[in-house]
Amino acid sequence: MTESPQQNRPDSPGAASRGDDGRQSQLTKRGGGAPATRGRTTIADGVVEKIAGMAARDVVGVHAMGSGLSRTFGAVRDRVPGSKSVTRGVKAEVGESQTALDLEIVVDYGVAISEVARDVRENVIAAVERMTGLEVVEVNIAVSDVKLPDEDDDEDESESRVQ
Repeated sequence: MTESPQQNRPDSPGAASRGDDGRQSQLTKRGGGAPATRGRTTIADGVVEKIAGMAARDVVGVHAMGSGLSRTFGAVRDRVPGSKSVTRGVKAEVGESQTALDLEIVVDYGVAISEVARDVRENVIAAVERMTGLEVVEVNIAVSDVKLPDEDDDEDESESRVQ
């Protein structure tokens, strides 16, 4: 058995890969490999928090996000144009390839809390993983309140009593 000289072997170091038509591959010629492997993408905690907040609010049975105090301050802050916070009630820890989330929600009276929590968890995981490519390792949900049918929203309470 005879071997061809090393410079003619496509897998030898320094050899350019050649396509079916014999031309040198543009990816190898420019060095650096596939474009998807060149560089690094980082995702800020706030980005993941916004995605998770929007996904959680989409679930039927979630009345609001955050504790009573944060909702009260948020209602005042929301009155300032451009300051509405979709991250209220959401905290994310983002690593290189994984993220963990803590959510604080208020549910509507009469819903099955365990089912709402399950649906929130599923929706948040699907949205975050699809949009960021990060693996969601956990979604912790704290139900801080139940919105009763005859209760006014916190946002209504912050309105002036005098007109």
